[in-house]
Amino acid sequence: MFSKILIANRGEIACRVIKTARKMGIRTVAVYSDADRHALHVQMADEAVHIGPAPANQSYIVIDKIMDAIRQTGAEAVHPGYGFLSENMKFAEALAAAGVAFIGPPVKAIEAMGDKITSKKLAQEAGVSTVPGYMGLIADADEAVKISNEIGYPVMLKASAGGGGKGMRIAWNDAEAREGFQSSKNEAASSFGDDRIFIEKFVTQPRHIEIQVLADQHGNTLYLHERECSIQRRNQKVIEEAPSPFLDEETRRAMGEQACALAAAVGYTSAGTVEFIVDGARNFYFLEMNTRLQVEHPVTELITGVDLVEQMIRVAAGETLPFAQSDLKINGWAMESRLYAEDPYRNFLPSIGRLTRYRPPTELAEPTRAVRNDTGVYEGGEISMYYDPMIAKLCTWAPTRGAAINEMRLALDEFEVEGIGHNLPFLSAVMDHPRFVSGEITTAFIAEEYPDGFAGAELPDDLLHRVAASACAMNRMAEIRRARVSGRMDNHERVVGTDWVITIAGQSLQASIQADREGASVTIDGQVYRITSDWLPGQPLARLSVNNEPLVMKTSRIPGGYRLRLRGADLKVRVFSPRQAALASLMLEKLPPDTSKLLLCPMPGMVVSISVSEGDEVHEGQPLATIEAMKMENILRAERKGRVARINAAPGASLAVDDVIMEFEG
Repeated sequence: MFSKILIANRGEIACRVIKTARKMGIRTVAVYSDADRHALHVQMADEAVHIGPAPANQSYIVIDKIMDAIRQTGAEAVHPGYGFLSENMKFAEALAAAGVAFIGPPVKAIEAMGDKITSKKLAQEAGVSTVPGYMGLIADADEAVKISNEIGYPVMLKASAGGGGKGMRIAWNDAEAREGFQSSKNEAASSFGDDRIFIEKFVTQPRHIEIQVLADQHGNTLYLHERECSIQRRNQKVIEEAPSPFLDEETRRAMGEQACALAAAVGYTSAGTVEFIVDGARNFYFLEMNTRLQVEHPVTELITGVDLVEQMIRVAAGETLPFAQSDLKINGWAMESRLYAEDPYRNFLPSIGRLTRYRPPTELAEPTRAVRNDTGVYEGGEISMYYDPMIAKLCTWAPTRGAAINEMRLALDEFEVEGIGHNLPFLSAVMDHPRFVSGEITTAFIAEEYPDGFAGAELPDDLLHRVAASACAMNRMAEIRRARVSGRMDNHERVVGTDWVITIAGQSLQASIQADREGASVTIDGQVYRITSDWLPGQPLARLSVNNEPLVMKTSRIPGGYRLRLRGADLKVRVFSPRQAALASLMLEKLPPDTSKLLLCPMPGMVVSISVSEGDEVHEGQPLATIEAMKMENILRAERKGRVARINAAPGASLAVDDVIMEFEG
C-alpha cells in the first residue's frame, strides 16, 4: 500500500480524498494556487505545495507543475479527483513515465472513453444502444447548422473533452445552433484546452441515469447500481439520488451489465461511471463514460456501504476487489443536494465573496437516518471567481425515499450560509415540489417547473400558520427578555399580551397565546399549535417542535418582527399588538427604484464582448453583452425593444453585481 499520495485537485473533492487517505493511514500532499493559499484542503493535508497563479490554466491543469510537486514530496501515487487533469491522458502518461501510480484507469481506457466522440464509436461497435448524432469533427458554425438540420432539431452541442455542464448547449433552430456552437467552443477551450465539438439528437422528456462501475486489475468488473441525476440546470446536475425511483430490477440489471461489458472491453480499472439517457418506456441509450470519480458518488456510498475512494486507492495498489456482484445490495435511499454559490433570485448567476457565516447541519450516521456534508470551505473563507461555484454536497440517507427527502428538508433548513448568493432556497423548494416528491421527473424538470426563474417558494397555509404561531411564541420570549433587560420585570413576572396580529405572506392572522413552563400554545383560526423550543432571542437558527413535528427556521430581527427562512421561502413576519396592527395598516409601501432603462451586470465577472453600439435599436431577445464568470459564458439579452443611449463597459472590464453595462433611451 502507498505511504503518501498527492491530490491533484482542490475544494471539496480534495478534502474528500484526504479523509479516506487519513482513515487508511496514508499521508497526503495538497497542491494550491495563489487563490487557495488558505483553502481547507491545504489545511487538512499533511503537506502542501504552491503551484502558481489563481487561473487553473496556470496552476491546477499545468502537468509540469504537478509533476514538480510530486518530485518535491516523494508522493508514490496521485488521485486526480474530478475535473482538471482527472481525464487527461497526457497526465496519466507522465505519471507512468515517472513511476508514479495513477489512482484512476489505465491510459488506454482514458484515451478510449475520455473523448466523447471516440467513446460513442466504441460503444456502437460493442453493440451498446446510442443516441443518434454526428461523431466527426465540426469545422465551423455553418457546418454545425447543416449537421443539426440533418439530425433534426432539437440537438445538443457538446464539447468532446467536456464535463460538468461546460461546453454544452441545446439548439432548437439554426440561430441557436450557430450561436451555441461558438459559445461551446469558447467554453471548451477555456475549461479543457480542447475546443472540439460534436452534435447529437436531444431526446425530449429524458431521464439521466448513470451506472457506477468498479474494476480491479485482476479481471473483476462490478456495478454498484444506479444514480438518478435528472434534476439539472443548464445541463449541470443539481440534485441526485440513489437508487432511481424509475427503474425496475430488470432494467437496472441490464444497464449494469452493459456498463460492465463496456468497461471490460476497454480494459477499465478503478471507479468509473457510464451515463445513460432513459426514455419513458425504460429504453436506455449510452451517453458517455466518465473515467473518474463522479461528483455525486456519495449517494452510491450511502446505499452500498462501499467507500469508492478507498477502493480506487486499493485497486491502484494492485489489490483485488473484496466483494462480488452478489454482495452489492441496495440499502435504503440517499439524496444529494449540490450547494452552489449561485443566486437563484438572479437566474442562478454566480456569486463570489466571503462566507460571513457557514454552519452546515451536524453530520450523523444512525440506523434509521444519516446526514453527510462534503465540503471544501469554512466560515470566513472566500468563494473565488476562478473555480467551480460548488460550496458543498449535502447528503441524507434513510430507509425509504420519502424519509430521505424529509431528512434533506430538515438538513437544508439547518444549513446556514451568509455573505454570498447561494441556491439553498431553491434546493429546499425542489424537495417540497409535488412532481419531485412523486418521482415523476425528467431532465426538463427545472425548465418546465420554473420557466421564469426562481422567486422563492410559496408555502401552503397549514405551514404558514405553523410559522406564524412559532413567530408569536418567539416574540413572547423576546418581549420577556426586553422587560428583564430594562428592569421592568418584577420577580420575573410581567404581563405580556395574549392577543396579537401576525402578518405573513400577505395574510393577517389573529392569534392568542398562552404560555407555561414547558412551552406555549398559540391559537390561530381555532387551531391550537403547541410549541416547544430551546431557542433564545438573537440566535440565528430556531429549532422548534410544533404539534410534535420539527420546524427549523433561519431567523433574524426586522422592525416589528422577524425575517424567517425555511423550505425555500423568505418571509417577513410581523407580530403586532392590535393597536400596532391598526397603525401599520396606514403606512405606505416603499417602492423599489426603477432600473428598467439600465442593463445591470447580474454577477461579478469579466466582459467578454459587447454586441451593440450606442444608438443601435435592439429588439427583444437580442444579445447585448457576454459576461464570463466561474468558467461559464453568460449572454445578456434585451428584455424588450429599445435604443442604446450609452455603453459604460468595454470588453475586458471586470464588473461587480449591479454595475451598469449600458443605458437605454426612455
